[in-house]
Amino acid sequence: MATTAKMAKEAKASKFTVRQRNRCRLCGRPRAYMRKFAMCRLCFRKLALEGNVTGVTKSSW
Repeated sequence: MATTAKMAKEAKASKFTVRQRNRCRLCGRPRAYMRKFAMCRLCFRKLALEGNVTGVTKSSW
């Protein structure tokens, strides 16, 4: 879980736009971010297994 200080720091406008970091909307995790869903892989997996992400089904073969 991201600290509130890091989340607040990135909420402010930075001096350079390249310094922006994508973060998960739910937990604030900066790594393993999926742009299409705007969340990290951990939150995505949890919500997908619960059936809360539309158009996503669990694959099996």
